[in-house]
Amino acid sequence: MSDNPTVYLNGQYLPLDQAKISVLDRGFLFGDGIYEVIPAYAGRLFRLSEHIDRLEASLKSIRLNSPHSREQWADILEPLLEPGQDQYIYLQITRGVAPKRDHAFPEHIEPTVFAMCSPIVPLSGRDSGVKAITLDDTRWALCHIKAITLLANILLRQKAVDQGCTEAVLVKDGYVTEGAASNIFAVLDGILVTPPKGEEILPGITRDVILELARTNDIAYSEDIISLEALKTADEIWLTSSTREIIPVVELDSEPVSDGKPGPIWQKMHHLYQEFKKAQS
Repeated sequence: MSDNPTVYLNGQYLPLDQAKISVLDRGFLFGDGIYEVIPAYAGRLFRLSEHIDRLEASLKSIRLNSPHSREQWADILEPLLEPGQDQYIYLQITRGVAPKRDHAFPEHIEPTVFAMCSPIVPLSGRDSGVKAITLDDTRWALCHIKAITLLANILLRQKAVDQGCTEAVLVKDGYVTEGAASNIFAVLDGILVTPPKGEEILPGITRDVILELARTNDIAYSEDIISLEALKTADEIWLTSSTREIIPVVELDSEPVSDGKPGPIWQKMHHLYQEFKKAQS
């Protein structure tokens, strides 16, 4: 991919180094906006309808009308893709440029819409497993919104990185919510468990695919709360996201998860997920 790829900004396709926004954009001043990350395999967008569903839900939650129809989004995003490549689209929508800095919503302004495409680079520890730590969930109360205001997530992820770990597993009131930038699954007594949807977690698209695959392949699963105590005795722990897919955790808080190797249910699900991707592309 070019060092100066074509991006989309407010109705125009232009080189990345020519894409500019006003310093009065509310995304820049307030983090007043939402985003979406959409993978594409072999040049085809993956689960686009579900990603647009989540995009529209996030927009509704921040009281911002969608600037485009579902069909228009596909027409906007597809020209950014390179044929036959595994990539992902980053799509960001802010409330737009206001005449002055004011917390209250401005009237009669147009949203700022930006999209760019980047290669999907598999995480180096995907097959061997990664390390994670648990941290208190210090984020705001509306984590189901895919908001661009990610400072709390950034600080939590950086704490993990500073300790040589890939991800921070977040805990609220003794129960696991999700990762700083991922959903979480655990195999407990042979059952694949993930926390239920709600305002405390992002409704992950990869999470939903995994549950579909579990249901159609007779893998026992449950959407249920996971206590920190239970997580520490889990047979397997996974982290999931659109660009990293399904990552096994082999060490949590400096202690091995089970035998310290990716488990058999992860091996099966990883294979099922790769086959599902191929069938969709």
